[in-house]
Amino acid sequence: MTSPPAPADRLRDLALLRRVRDRMDREFAQPLDVEALARGVGMSAGHLSRQFKLAYGEPPYSYLMTRRIERAMSLLRRGDLTVTEICFEVGFGSLGTFSTRFTELVGMPPSEYRRRSEGDLAGVPTLITKHVTRPIRNREARPSDPRIA
Repeated sequence: MTSPPAPADRLRDLALLRRVRDRMDREFAQPLDVEALARGVGMSAGHLSRQFKLAYGEPPYSYLMTRRIERAMSLLRRGDLTVTEICFEVGFGSLGTFSTRFTELVGMPPSEYRRRSEGDLAGVPTLITKHVTRPIRNREARPSDPRIA
């Protein structure tokens, strides 16, 4: 059994985890993986994954997928790109994977989300829109839910 980390070690880890999270927020469309993120802050992938989940409530990969889907939702509401263009714009390499992940998190396919959201959030400040439409984790979305998010 190991002892809990010293407060100084925990603070150092939290600072490194913030750097990883900030990088995912900035570079969400880039090909990022846990190994590369961990290398960037001098941690092992396993340690990064465990500590990230403790700090933020979800593993790094799930956090990255949420960021990508949030951006996709915003682009779908904007309406000037095709679903395929959005898929690649937010960092997915496959339309099928994008549609599957989008449906799991939002509860409906991207094309249906676009259709339902037309005009629904017109005039609502971006900060509020982002909060209200944030994807949910762990397949909690109900496909038959008539709400946008």
